[in-house]
Amino acid sequence: MLYTVIRKNSYQDSINLMLLTQNISSMPGVKEVQVMMGTDANKDIFNEAGLLTDEAKHAEPNDMMIVLDADKKDVMDDVLKQIDKFLSDLSVKSDDEATDSKTVTNWDDAMKAVPDANLAVISVPGIYAADEIDNALDHNLNAFVFSDNVSLSDEARLKQKAHKKGLLVMGPDCGTGIVSNVPLAFTNVVRSGNIGLVGASGTGIQEVTSMIERLGGGVTHAIGTGGRDLSDKVGAITMEDAIAGLAHHDPTEVIGIISKPPAKEVRDDVVSLLHSIDKPVVAIFLGEKPDHHEDSVYLAHTLEETSRILMDLAEDKKVKDNYYPAEPLVKADPQLDGKHIIGLYSGGTLAYEAGMMVSEALNLGGIISDEGYVLRAKGNEVLDLGDDIYTQGRPHPMIDPRIRVEKINEYANDSDTGVILLDDVLGYGTDDTMARSLADAVTTASRKHPRVKFVATVVGTREDPQDYDAARKTLQSAGIIVLDSNAQAVRYALNLVGKDVNEPAKKVIPYTGATHEVPMPSESVLDLLYTKPRVVNVGVAEFLDPVIKFGGTGVQYNWKPIAGGNQKMIKIIKKVKALQDRNAENATIVDAYKKAAPFLVDVVPAGTVISELKGHTLLHAGPPIEYDEMTEPMQGGCIGAVLFEGWADDETGARKLLESGDVKFLCNHDVNAVGPMGGITSAHMAVLVIKNALKDNYAYCTMNEGIGKVLRFGAYNDEVINRLKWMADVLAPTLSKALKKIDGGLNVNVMMAKAITMGDEFHQRNIAASLVFLKEVAPLIVSLDIPEKEKQDVIQFLADTDQFFLSIMMATGKSVVDAARTYKHGTVVTTMTRNGKDFGIRISGLGNQWFTAPVNTPKGLFFTGFTQDDANPDIGDSAIAETVGFGGMAMIAAPGVTRFVGAGGFKDAQRISNEMAKITLDRNPNFTIPTWDYQGTAIGIDIVKVVETGITPIINTGIASKVAGVGQVGAGTVHAPLACFEKALVAYADSMGLLDDDEQAAIEKDLVKE
Repeated sequence: MLYTVIRKNSYQDSINLMLLTQNISSMPGVKEVQVMMGTDANKDIFNEAGLLTDEAKHAEPNDMMIVLDADKKDVMDDVLKQIDKFLSDLSVKSDDEATDSKTVTNWDDAMKAVPDANLAVISVPGIYAADEIDNALDHNLNAFVFSDNVSLSDEARLKQKAHKKGLLVMGPDCGTGIVSNVPLAFTNVVRSGNIGLVGASGTGIQEVTSMIERLGGGVTHAIGTGGRDLSDKVGAITMEDAIAGLAHHDPTEVIGIISKPPAKEVRDDVVSLLHSIDKPVVAIFLGEKPDHHEDSVYLAHTLEETSRILMDLAEDKKVKDNYYPAEPLVKADPQLDGKHIIGLYSGGTLAYEAGMMVSEALNLGGIISDEGYVLRAKGNEVLDLGDDIYTQGRPHPMIDPRIRVEKINEYANDSDTGVILLDDVLGYGTDDTMARSLADAVTTASRKHPRVKFVATVVGTREDPQDYDAARKTLQSAGIIVLDSNAQAVRYALNLVGKDVNEPAKKVIPYTGATHEVPMPSESVLDLLYTKPRVVNVGVAEFLDPVIKFGGTGVQYNWKPIAGGNQKMIKIIKKVKALQDRNAENATIVDAYKKAAPFLVDVVPAGTVISELKGHTLLHAGPPIEYDEMTEPMQGGCIGAVLFEGWADDETGARKLLESGDVKFLCNHDVNAVGPMGGITSAHMAVLVIKNALKDNYAYCTMNEGIGKVLRFGAYNDEVINRLKWMADVLAPTLSKALKKIDGGLNVNVMMAKAITMGDEFHQRNIAASLVFLKEVAPLIVSLDIPEKEKQDVIQFLADTDQFFLSIMMATGKSVVDAARTYKHGTVVTTMTRNGKDFGIRISGLGNQWFTAPVNTPKGLFFTGFTQDDANPDIGDSAIAETVGFGGMAMIAAPGVTRFVGAGGFKDAQRISNEMAKITLDRNPNFTIPTWDYQGTAIGIDIVKVVETGITPIINTGIASKVAGVGQVGAGTVHAPLACFEKALVAYADSMGLLDDDEQAAIEKDLVKE
């Protein structure tokens, strides 16, 4: 029975999830289990394994898919507990390591953390790797790319780009590297020396560098290039640039080159370059069997021979004609006559070398590349178990022994098997207990099949985390014959079945080919070669550990795919970010936010300043909506407005009028206005008038009615109507007269600057600002020539209404964005609002165009007697607060309100504000927050950053009852839906001519599905 759990937005890198799957696979009751992210490629793996359930089919790329095959459902509970423990342990480890290294989630923060970074280590899923290599190069970083599955065309393009910029791209599929004696990825600990290596082969580098270490030598660098660097398409760009770098690197006195056979023209170019430098070189093109050396370029056949020649040159010794003992390493075993040799390798290059040597000795026709086999002839087989065919959906055999344990049992059971070859690759990134796992598997197989001989090599040094000598002893304890090199192990296996290798002596002959001037490396490459690496580690966190340990510095970039892994959206983001003028355009919008000069100048009947309020016309919150689509609180507000205006005598008449279609509805935002919750505004309701002196534009908002049964929450009884009339007839004229005593009106920025330091964030908490406002107007009210009772009532109302300033702030926010919106360019959000059905946004570059998506329902804390089930979907224009950097965007300013809105305590407030800063363009110096180290509020929500990060603005909000007239039932937070921002980004890209018709149609189809 299959059981599925989908954990939404719970990203983990693939290696962590592979290790996690390994961890839980052996749990009691588990037949099969797989944990992966919800990408299409991973769903294909689930499908092949028979684990793709309907729930998994609908997972998003950032969702964690957990599918379990078990007889009992409660096994899933145990699995989930173990998953939580495993991930918690990872989190604790990350926290412990935070003292040694920094952690970021984007490139901008990474470069701020390590401003002098010179290397990006990239280990993200291959589908996203090309973008991250591009990002690294754009930030003038060399790139070490562990990721595989990058297209050959992308690799060629990126390496050409790097070459032009004077940078190196090491990889893709580069598993090993050493830069200034700092190990990168799956690498051994090797002492410093005078040998520099360049290798299109990971385990080839590991074998050579480990042998050099054990022979008493050391290396300066081991620069991986990736296996395809010497192809026709790529043209050895990285290898030749690295060779040139080592040629000009004084501490490097001897250079080693490791590669599988390159394209002929590429090989000729590389060899020509090698003959052009003034340092001795040892080159091995695996698969070739050279019979001579050429001047100062020594050609090796095996990795061991490469290591030994390098050591002789490094010690200024004469190169020998032959490095192979004449006599066999062991006598033939008669029981193995006619038996087959099987190689089960975790290292691809070691498998390649083994296949080459066995094929040459047995005349089997050469190396192949077929479904993980490098040799498959006459019963002799050599497998590269690190090939993609074996690693899709499961860890690499260097970190997970299961595939080799299976193959050991499988081949040992074959009566024709004589010798099984194994490797145990040590170093950073590999399994610490691999030797024990292999030893246990061999012990079990040997009991059943004692005739089969097991021969192994250990690739590593005595300084590796696993300890070379300890690994050898563990293998030997199981009866495994352990040799000092892979070449020796293969020769030993051949000797056991009565065969041997034939290695001719090599003489040095003159080189007659072309040479050319060695190019001077760039400053960036020389900096990489002469200093310890300063790393941005993009992906697997463990890769940063050895960098720090061996003297490098770095920042951990906790990567997850941008745009939720949506490839179409990623393509759009890249195109939009490449627009030359966008940053300047956005800066203009943000500058208008900063320079806004809002003044509260009057309080008047709405119809006197909003000309559209004629006849039976009402304004509402949010994007456009008709009466029959409204939720009950907004409909209740409409009923109250009809009764207030006298268009009907009772509720029945009001409903009849509203349902008849004779009432016209307009968005507040379309007439320079905003309104809280339902936002219903009619001609005779009083509105606050804000003038933004920056552009001399005006904005309006109804006044806060206080708490209890109020129109904005959908109440419409006599108490509500009478209060509205008093506000229009007494409160508004009183405030209007008081404000006219201040030349130019009341400076709102000054009041807000004071109040934000007193704990307000201007959406849920306005008490400080309301009191500052009262302090300003009370003396003016007292001085008015009006009845004392009216003065007293007005001042008492203002003193009792903690949220009175909310409406002032809302009108202020509207005045700010409308002034900025006069400049119709860029990707800055200029409106966010909700109507109970849809969440709507506008952006600077597309004027009045709405982009909507279904609204979410707030979650938070509820008043006594109410629960989440009573909550109305999100509603109101008050998200203008977040649009201009307040409310949820500035949660840190009001840590006292975070518990009230259900968001936790101070640390949660800090976390939320830090997260919101990731989707904004700048800080507003007018409103500094003491609890945020006096940083300004985060302003300029950028749709590109929202879609790129998947982080949507969080909004602090009151929660209305879904039943009209009940009023507020709680307070909480709600996130804007991502789809609004995606639609806006697509429309913007289309408006800039970045999409063709097919792209536009395909993307819009996807957005409709969402």
